[in-house]
Amino acid sequence: MEINAILNGDCVEELKKIPENSIDLIFADPPYNMQLKNALYRPNNTKVDGVDDEWDKFSSFSEYDDFCISWLKECKRILKDTGSIWVIGSYHNIFRVGNIMLNLGFWILNDVTWYKTNPMPNFLGTRFTNATETLLWCSKGERYKKYTFNHKMMKKYNGDKQMTSVWQIGLCIGEERLKGEDGKKAHSTQKPEELLKRVILSTTKKGDIVLDPFFGTGTTGAVAKKLGRNFIGIEKEIEYIDIAEKRINLINTFFTEAEWEEEEMKNRK
Repeated sequence: MEINAILNGDCVEELKKIPENSIDLIFADPPYNMQLKNALYRPNNTKVDGVDDEWDKFSSFSEYDDFCISWLKECKRILKDTGSIWVIGSYHNIFRVGNIMLNLGFWILNDVTWYKTNPMPNFLGTRFTNATETLLWCSKGERYKKYTFNHKMMKKYNGDKQMTSVWQIGLCIGEERLKGEDGKKAHSTQKPEELLKRVILSTTKKGDIVLDPFFGTGTTGAVAKKLGRNFIGIEKEIEYIDIAEKRINLINTFFTEAEWEEEEMKNRK
C-alpha cells in the first residue's frame, strides 16, 4: 500500500485496492448533491460562484444513496478496529449519509457543528443565512471502543478548556484559498486547514495513516503532513491532483520532534 500519495481514479474502485483493517482515520467530504436548479445572483446582478460542478450532480436521491453506500462500505472494510471516520456535509446530504452510516453499523461518537464565522449571505432573503455544516465522527461499530481521542491535547489546544462540539472557524478565504490560472477559486468546496487540524489532531497519533477518498486540492494531505501523519488521497480530477501535489510538496511541519514527544507523553498519562 503506497502512502503519502494521491491515487487517481474513481473512489470506490480505488478503495477496493486498499487492504482491509489498514487505515487509522478516514476524513470524507463527499459530493453534497445540492440539486441546484438555477443560477444564483447577488443584488448587484453578479453571479454567485457556487457549487455547480459535474461531480456534484446525481440523477436522483436513490442514485446518490447507492453511491454513498458503495464508498462507505469500502471505508468500513479498510478502517482499523481502532480507527474512526469523519464525514462532513451540509443539510443537503448529511442526514441521508448519517442514516446510511447507521444502517452499515457505524457508531456515531459526536456530531460536530462547524459554525462559519463568515458565511455567504442568503442573497434572496428567502431563508436564514446558512452558517453551519455538520461533521459526523464515528467508530467502526458500537463494540469498537479503542478509537483514538486525544482529549488532553485538544483541551490544551482550546485554552485549557474542554473542547465542545461547536467549532467556530471561518470559510477558506484570502491566501489560503487556492486559485486557478484564471484567478478563480480552484475548488468550490475547499475546506479551511483549521478544520482538518482539529480532526486530525484529536483522532490520530503521529505516524498514523489518514485517508481522504474525495481529496480535492489536498487539504487533508497538507494538514496530515504538517502534523506528522501519513496520508492517502483519492481523486478523480487530474486538475485537482496537480494543485494538491504542488501544495503538499511545499509543506514544512508545525511542530518539532521534541514538542510532539512532549504532547504525546502528556496524552498517555
